[in-house]
Amino acid sequence: MGLPRRLLLLPLALLAASAPRGGAFYLPGLAPVNFCEEGKTSDECKSVIELFVNRLDSVESVLPYEYTAFNFCEAKDEKRPSENLGQVLFGERIEPSPYKFTFKKEEKCKSVCTKVYDPKNPEHKQKLDFLKKSILLNYQHHWIVDNMPVTWCYDVDNNQKFCNPGFPIGCFTTEKGHPKDACVINAEFREEDTFYIFNHVDIKIFYHLVEKEAVGARLVAAKLEPKSFKHTDIDNPDCSGPPMGISNKANEEIKIVYTYSVSFQEEEKIKWASRWDYILESMPHTHIQWFSIMNSLVIVLFLSGMVAMIMLRTLHKDIARYNQMDCTEDAQEEFGWKLVHGDIFRPPRKGMLLSVFLGSGTQILIMTFVTLFFACLGFLSPANRGALMTCAVVLWVLLGTPAGYVAARFYKSFGGEKWKTNVLLTSFLCPGIVFADFFIMNLILWGEGSSAAIPFGTLVAILALWFCISVPLTFIGAYFGFKKNAIEHPVRTNQIPRQIPEQSFYTKPLPGIVMGGILPFGCIFIQLFFILNSIWSHQMYYMFGFLFLVFIILVITCSEATILLCYFHLCAEDYHWQWRSFLTSGFTAVYFLIYAIHYFFSKLQITGTASTILYFGYTMIMVLIFFLFTGTIGFFACFWFVTKIYSVVKVD
Repeated sequence: MGLPRRLLLLPLALLAASAPRGGAFYLPGLAPVNFCEEGKTSDECKSVIELFVNRLDSVESVLPYEYTAFNFCEAKDEKRPSENLGQVLFGERIEPSPYKFTFKKEEKCKSVCTKVYDPKNPEHKQKLDFLKKSILLNYQHHWIVDNMPVTWCYDVDNNQKFCNPGFPIGCFTTEKGHPKDACVINAEFREEDTFYIFNHVDIKIFYHLVEKEAVGARLVAAKLEPKSFKHTDIDNPDCSGPPMGISNKANEEIKIVYTYSVSFQEEEKIKWASRWDYILESMPHTHIQWFSIMNSLVIVLFLSGMVAMIMLRTLHKDIARYNQMDCTEDAQEEFGWKLVHGDIFRPPRKGMLLSVFLGSGTQILIMTFVTLFFACLGFLSPANRGALMTCAVVLWVLLGTPAGYVAARFYKSFGGEKWKTNVLLTSFLCPGIVFADFFIMNLILWGEGSSAAIPFGTLVAILALWFCISVPLTFIGAYFGFKKNAIEHPVRTNQIPRQIPEQSFYTKPLPGIVMGGILPFGCIFIQLFFILNSIWSHQMYYMFGFLFLVFIILVITCSEATILLCYFHLCAEDYHWQWRSFLTSGFTAVYFLIYAIHYFFSKLQITGTASTILYFGYTMIMVLIFFLFTGTIGFFACFWFVTKIYSVVKVD
């Protein structure tokens, strides 16, 4: 989720997006809403403030559930707001709630509804057990007021405040009387083997009076404090007394009364345009991000220095020496990359598969660049929910043409003639693997009754986008790719392949490939931690300025590391560079997988077989996409390097 910014130039965009403080703009469709007191409403302002509820999730489970699955108070006969493709894919399920407020009208302990559970009734028992299990797994509410999250702010270490865009259903005290999770906030939560449910919320809404000619006020923050009360008088709750505890040993009927209090406070300092800042400022990771960027830049500078030294000194000397030679005998005595000029552009084995990977990788590379660029400029703001995923999917669909073109051009240059197979594989191989994995994960979500399960209609829509738009565009790209002449190489290829001499350990394929992925991964692993946190620990990700910088650094690092290793292998007279260049930078994805496994066991508290399968299933999709993306960068960099050096050397 990107923080919208007032940006004029890209360098400013990168800096502004990395810092949470500052001005902002909103795009059409995200215009501010003005609120007035009851009796003063008009077309320009309204008095009723609606509260929407989103799906509930947990850091201990990958399975989110819809609000209605928990038997909370529901708003009857109200239409759900429409969801975009990104929201559906991310499992967001926004629904209206029975919590309705009137601007500046304060309420004290207002009853919303009462839920009754009879343990002898199997249906009631099932609902109560589900509620208890969700409390044990620390499932969190996510409420929305005026398109921004209702936050629960509390003190953490070093007298800092953390504002969580969610709050727990309840908490549990163990059989030994130890409070778990949120039970530490109240000393009264100490009864053994008891669940405490947060059935009351104190909501405070902050507003800012509209300046100039506009009327009314705009909401700039909504904060709440969850509480638990056992209401003795159900008809007239007073929000006092002991907490609402549900003992594991109790067999009598349980009545849970849900209540709320709401108050309003004017806030002069916060402007509507920067109302997300207080949430983002409570996420104290900016200094770590700068450390990550500096760390990555040091690696880039080191690699750039090495590549520059090769290009300017070694290569320059090589080319000058080769071009001064008069006879073939002298050339044969030379040790170096010129010796393999007759084999350097020999078509690789499995050229069909390599060309297909390059096509899909190009599609992902352009999609990532454009998505991050728009995110940097604030087009994919937190208020525009699901916009990031929607943008990525739509771009991927529309970028079928460059995928088909690149795959066809390189396949033709590799001497391939099975153009039908090539275009079909480009259209279906990599997207098919991703879709098959995604579909299996979706079956598990369906089986578990999770809100993250994609509805059948949406699956059909995704298939329609793929088959009816992406595939035809891929065919069009492939048509133009095959129509063009094959890529002209600066040197001719000999008919008989040259024998490759015995290689040292460091110039053998596997050690080079394994070493090649280390430096690119070193540039991204800190950023990777925050991305994984946003996906699996439900933290808000907004630092797209940092992410765009890291993306550029990753592209440069992959290119330079591959060129460096490619040069060493050519000097060792090993001319099989095509697959090696792809796999050298593509091996970064293997380090990504190892890090994701480490992250699962060291950082996450995920329990349950289904959640574990889902984590690794979705991780494999990310690893495949990352493999194609980084591998393509490495191949193109090496292709440019090889073409460049052999075009400036004289060959008899």
